[in-house]
Amino acid sequence: MLISLNNSLEKLDFEKLLVSTINALNLESSRASEKYLKLLGSKLENEVYDVMCSTAEHTPFEGTIELISGQKFPDIIANNYFGVEVKSTKQNHWKTTGNSVLESTRVENIKRIYMLFGKIYEPIQFKCRPYEDCLSDVLVTHSPRYLVDMDLKTGNTIFDKIDLEYDQLRQSENPIKPIKDYYRAKLNEGQELWWLDNEEYKPDSLIFKIWNTVSKEEKEDYKILAYAMFPEILGKHQSKFDNFTLWLSVRKRIICPNIRDLFTAGGRQNIIVEGVEFKMAPKVMVKFIINIDKIVNVIKLIELDEFNEIWRTKFKSKKAIEQEWINKVLAFSHKTYGFEGLNFSKWLSDKLKLNNQ
Repeated sequence: MLISLNNSLEKLDFEKLLVSTINALNLESSRASEKYLKLLGSKLENEVYDVMCSTAEHTPFEGTIELISGQKFPDIIANNYFGVEVKSTKQNHWKTTGNSVLESTRVENIKRIYMLFGKIYEPIQFKCRPYEDCLSDVLVTHSPRYLVDMDLKTGNTIFDKIDLEYDQLRQSENPIKPIKDYYRAKLNEGQELWWLDNEEYKPDSLIFKIWNTVSKEEKEDYKILAYAMFPEILGKHQSKFDNFTLWLSVRKRIICPNIRDLFTAGGRQNIIVEGVEFKMAPKVMVKFIINIDKIVNVIKLIELDEFNEIWRTKFKSKKAIEQEWINKVLAFSHKTYGFEGLNFSKWLSDKLKLNNQ
């Protein structure tokens, strides 16, 4: 990383220095291609440092540039205000995986950053653009990272897509959320993001488990959560367990190859609700009725944002969520079982009210 000490230099002065640096790199790499073909990572950063120091001679930046090693962002800093991030590829294109969206290693006080990109493939070439102008999308390795495209057209950055300026996003309390919301809005039915928060995954969250290795208590908890968050499992359509399956695998890292059997095993059963006997009710409905108090208690504990994310809704209150849950349960359950002789809607509402007390 490079640091300069003079605060008074203007943006135009720094951009002139970058143009001179790019011209020098392009000229030198054409003369010594064998040398440059071996320069990647920190070796390229060192080369950029040397060239930048040379081009800074007889400019206001002369003597102010310093190379600092370590995992810092950006790699080059000048005037304690401007920065240059050095990236490269050995392929014949202008794309690569960039830095973390979180910018947790960003050097303090740096306001304006530029991307200096080396295409280390003959003919070797270098380009430089404002950092935010060449970030097209977000990819996920161990955490969300920008995708760099040095040929990106104006108006096609990730910041244009989410309608938020780069500086607004990076300075926000949760920079991942607007990006997550953008990609979630583009999901089709039966799809889910596998990256869900603005923290890098902890080691234990990378471990997948098979359902049969989960404790009995955890299994029961997940089945109750399924009724609370995914009431479509009460319905009849073939894909009714898909959303719960995705949630279980993406959020909890649990693979369940026979998820339908968790709710339907045992066929049908007679059950009495409020003095009314229902004959041959589907097992998925029987388990729902037996566990209604637990289900309602879980609904009270789940955060509003969690429901809105899963249902892709924008409810402003928990009361509205509860009414929507009742509506969903009624819509799906009546396709499975008619409940003649019981005001099922009132029964559900009463259960929610009782658990409010």
